[in-house]
Amino acid sequence: MVENHFVLVVVAASVGTFISLIAAAWLSFNSLSKLLDPMVSVSAGVLLGTALLHLMPESLDRGLDYHTAFRWLLAGLLLFFVLEKFSIWRHSHHHEHDGHHHEHGFDRREAGKGGGLIVLGDALHNFCDGVLIASAFMVDVKLGLVTAVSVALHEIPQQTGNFLVLLNAGIQRRKAFILMSLAGLGAILGAALGYTLFQTIETLLPYALVLAAASFLYVAVADLIPHMQQRFRLKEGISQFLFVLLGLGVVSFASSLLHGHPH
Repeated sequence: MVENHFVLVVVAASVGTFISLIAAAWLSFNSLSKLLDPMVSVSAGVLLGTALLHLMPESLDRGLDYHTAFRWLLAGLLLFFVLEKFSIWRHSHHHEHDGHHHEHGFDRREAGKGGGLIVLGDALHNFCDGVLIASAFMVDVKLGLVTAVSVALHEIPQQTGNFLVLLNAGIQRRKAFILMSLAGLGAILGAALGYTLFQTIETLLPYALVLAAASFLYVAVADLIPHMQQRFRLKEGISQFLFVLLGLGVVSFASSLLHGHPH
């Protein structure tokens, strides 16, 4: 078990959150929004690779049998479906004037009163991300760093989407950034509490790894990939596939670094 890495876990979650917020604010300018689609494709590859090449194998190495692991994976996917239905755990990569033909006022309703709904939903999602970062660090520092990078990468398009929803709802850019920063504190809190919990009750760790894999798979399959499928041209499809492979390549390279780490 990895010990005495509390500060590293909190710093990793903090840095990842800061990077994703800065990148989201940068990408929210109209001239840069075209970079969002490649980022979504790379994020899909990273999430799929991290879930299936890192987190699920680690949960099995930590003592879960295959039947139990996949039952928990299924339960996790259903859990995130339900949470998203109630807007407790959400992702947003869409906004008005993006070619997705939302009905008038969609973003204003999405933002809620003063952006409160987005802040609450994003804070809870970030809290879950912080917990899964902590669970990965409990296995191995390298796995924790890979997971933190994966979270940061997939948070960039999500934070950009939320940022644009707030802007399109009439909220000033500065206030939108402050609101998103407040939501980002959820990741730091989740990392701190998660690490403390897993050190106290180590038997929870394999289950946390499966739920982390479920969250990555759900975001990739239920949100990122459908967003990618809205592009119908062959050239765009090939480009998306190559960016997905790039994300998988990054994770595969990280897998080679993790190979043979002690348990």
